[in-house]
Amino acid sequence: MSRSDSPTVVLVHGAFADASSFARIIPELTARGLDVVAPAVPNRSLLGDADYIATIIRQTPGPVVLVGHSYGGAVITVAGVEDNVRALVYLAGYALEVGESLSELQGRFPDSDLATALVYTPFPIEGSTTSGTDVSVRIDKFPSIFAADVDPRLASVLAVSQRPLAAQAFSEKAPKAAWKTKPSWGLVAAADHTINPDVERFGYKRAGMTTVEVDSSHLVMLAHPECVIKLIEEAVRATAL
Repeated sequence: MSRSDSPTVVLVHGAFADASSFARIIPELTARGLDVVAPAVPNRSLLGDADYIATIIRQTPGPVVLVGHSYGGAVITVAGVEDNVRALVYLAGYALEVGESLSELQGRFPDSDLATALVYTPFPIEGSTTSGTDVSVRIDKFPSIFAADVDPRLASVLAVSQRPLAAQAFSEKAPKAAWKTKPSWGLVAAADHTINPDVERFGYKRAGMTTVEVDSSHLVMLAHPECVIKLIEEAVRATAL
């Protein structure tokens, strides 16, 4: 596949992280001749974040392989209905059904260790007298819950530079589900303490995805980049068929 024919890989990060969480896979993807875009997701609301990513997709020439990590999986579920999206890849992510929220999907299964390590912080909403609520992870708990098999020095940096998720995002329901019409792949992080791995398995099975399991913490892109690259490459190859 020539570079002009190959899709652009759009990497959508999740909560408590930013686009730098893809740092170990971006050089490998570009070395394989792929164009890559890794936008900063606002993490303010599921619908707003999906609209933002959809705008980026629409401005991307040619086909797109859309990759979502964690909460980013919920975002690509909604944004992935854009016409030029050819495939979806979920990394330890939420694959929502139409009319389902993050809280509802999680509520089907026992809580992960994350549930007792969350911090709630008010933030101002422009033009409103009511504050929003940011959700983040306790800094001292972040490495073990989020990045247990990532270099400890890097995990300590990630802990203090995390990008919170507004609480509103947990209750908003997905108005559409791109996996119903787009070929999809899912990676289960089997040693995940952020999302119960059974949440990932359930969503992927319900969507009929091609699924792999990796013995990894939640940040599988940093802990096991080769597994993530292999799955993305599989999705890329499928767009050429």
